[in-house]
Amino acid sequence: MEQNVFFLPHEGLKLAELAEFLGAELVNSDHSDVVVSSVAPLNRARAGDLCYILSRRSRDELATCEASAVICDKALADLVPEHIPVILSSNPHAAFAMAGGLLYPAALRPVVFSSGEGEIAPSAVIDPSAKLEKGVIVEPMAVIGPHAEIGEGTRIGAHSLIGPGVKIGRDCSIAAGASVLCALIGNGVIIHNGVRIGQDGFGYAPGPRGMIKIVQIGRVIIQDKVEIGANTTIDRGAMDDTVIGEGTKIDNQVQIGHNVQIGRHCAIVAQVGIAGSTKIGNGVQIGGQVGIKGHVTIGDGVQIAAKSGIMTDLPAGGQYGGVPARPLKDYLREAAQQVSKSKLRGRNPGGKEND
Repeated sequence: MEQNVFFLPHEGLKLAELAEFLGAELVNSDHSDVVVSSVAPLNRARAGDLCYILSRRSRDELATCEASAVICDKALADLVPEHIPVILSSNPHAAFAMAGGLLYPAALRPVVFSSGEGEIAPSAVIDPSAKLEKGVIVEPMAVIGPHAEIGEGTRIGAHSLIGPGVKIGRDCSIAAGASVLCALIGNGVIIHNGVRIGQDGFGYAPGPRGMIKIVQIGRVIIQDKVEIGANTTIDRGAMDDTVIGEGTKIDNQVQIGHNVQIGRHCAIVAQVGIAGSTKIGNGVQIGGQVGIKGHVTIGDGVQIAAKSGIMTDLPAGGQYGGVPARPLKDYLREAAQQVSKSKLRGRNPGGKEND
């Protein structure tokens, strides 16, 4: 891979300093002054790169690895060649994520096009009644409506729209082309390109001459440290609020309907559709392309496999998959049986299965 001009390497960090930052252990203190400046996968790591491993399946790639350090669990340390320094962590995945953020801080947020802190582009349109704290960046062609409030250190991207009365906390990033209406947003929130927040929800009543639109007069409440991926849409509530809990991470192209309530520290992968008035607990993980029926409740800690269809309430702590969703073990067993039957039919052109 050629030098990445979009995210340049760090000027360099000594392994002793890195291990201390991660709360991890550098196995050999002789390597304290070894410097890492970038991250890379095992198969193309070179001097200056930091890698990590999670299983013994990495044995072959480690044999030819030239990284300056590898983060791993103590149980895997024996796999790392002697010439590569080892940083021990009980959670190598999380430690590597922290290290990546330290080495590439600019990659943690959407790209900023302005050149200075607190810069307001001349082409930005800001209503005189809007309130911006110090250090707010407003990029070209952004529009900030009447009585909007934006906290210190927040970045408003080019061509984005902040609607009337919207309140955005401190140290947030609103990327280019996003629109935020009828919303209250906490601190440290990241909203990626093209996100649509606070448009009216999908609500209609059948009438004698067609569908009659139901007014949507609720809000969207987004708590601290939420991240929302590109082109995701979050509808405002009909009469109550749509709520996204603290620390929840939402991928690209997710649709969240009106009055949905999502708990804290959830992970929702791309192309999930959540119908109105669904309630999702804390720590829920939802795989890609899951569809969730409206007015259901999903308990804390539930994990849902990709492409599943949720039609009923799911109690806390379970793993589910399939359409309609059922306990994951049952779904996988049924899928394996279907594969076996298909193979049998392939051996018997007449369509009869073996006894």
